[in-house]
Amino acid sequence: MISRDQLEQNETKFLAPFAQKSGQSKGRQYPEPEHPYRTAFQRDRDRIIHSSAFRRLQYKTQVFVNHEGDYYRTRITHTLEVAQIARSIARSLGLNQDLTEAIALAHDLGHTPFGHSGEKVLNEIMKTDGGFEHNAQSYRIVTHLEDKYPSFKGLNLSYEVLEGVDKHRTRYDRPGGDGEQYTLEAQIVDLADEIAYSSHDIDDGLTSGLLEIEGLNEVPLWKRNLEIVKKYFPNLNREKMKYQAVRQIIDEQVTDLLNETSRRIEKFLVKTVEDVRKAPEEMAGLSVEFKQQFLEMKRYLFQNMYRNQRVTRMEAKSTKVIQELFRLYETDPDILPNTTREKIKSKIEPARRVICDYIAGMTDRFAIEEYEKLTEPSIRV
Repeated sequence: MISRDQLEQNETKFLAPFAQKSGQSKGRQYPEPEHPYRTAFQRDRDRIIHSSAFRRLQYKTQVFVNHEGDYYRTRITHTLEVAQIARSIARSLGLNQDLTEAIALAHDLGHTPFGHSGEKVLNEIMKTDGGFEHNAQSYRIVTHLEDKYPSFKGLNLSYEVLEGVDKHRTRYDRPGGDGEQYTLEAQIVDLADEIAYSSHDIDDGLTSGLLEIEGLNEVPLWKRNLEIVKKYFPNLNREKMKYQAVRQIIDEQVTDLLNETSRRIEKFLVKTVEDVRKAPEEMAGLSVEFKQQFLEMKRYLFQNMYRNQRVTRMEAKSTKVIQELFRLYETDPDILPNTTREKIKSKIEPARRVICDYIAGMTDRFAIEEYEKLTEPSIRV
């Protein structure tokens, strides 16, 4: 059996000098004995996978609401795709794959039902009570809301995983609060997230009919890679051509990221984790030229997919569902589950925040069913 000590020694021996080693973690808020054959970051990854919040991602919206079809991405498939891309980048750069994977698997735990439209309406409802933001909610879940352990609330994750989960918020409002850069592992998860959702939203957009291959030719990044696919595979059917073009786009983005990150590491003479943290800018990133092409692709998706009538109509429906659920729960807390009512009665946190947490944790399917049960007299409760 390979022990944890051996795994930690292997990290020191085989990973890049600027990779975050598990044996050099800043530790956990609540000290625990080390595991005999898993590193700290491996334990963190496993705790995230076994959490209730992770399981619920299966039925939460990416762009298309869950009941619209089985072939569209959900939060859990997106999360797995981010983890795969981030691990590949980490492996090529000699970074800690376990830390990278743990951050990637936790990065979307705080998303509401109905995607960003759900987040938007909850933030509006809570604007005088601290607001709502899904990255902050992910952090809240892993530090407070998951409640399965006898000695602490949350998952008691390592510091480095927590700061990675907190990655989208300002660097001055994260664990430590010292204004340093994140680990390279956290930085690449952030970028892998953008690469995954933009590229795969093209796939889902074409599958749904919201996007057309001909229209996408306005996007240089798409057009160039589609031409590459046609050159080498001129007789592919539409479905295979679409898949290969999306695959080619992801590969091109990852390759540019690897080259640009390597260039910055060399430029700033980065040799240690401390060098990464003290660097004047993030070490992971896309080249200036490629970043511009990437932004053009994102703008096209926003105009032609995210603001498509079919998507905005679903957003309107989901807004009504969340607004009405919040109103009903606040008016009559007795209709809430026992555990949620007990949290309100304890007055440890404001009732509105407890209700917000409860709704944010719902899946699309559960939110719709709950709305129907509470508003339609013919539906059995």
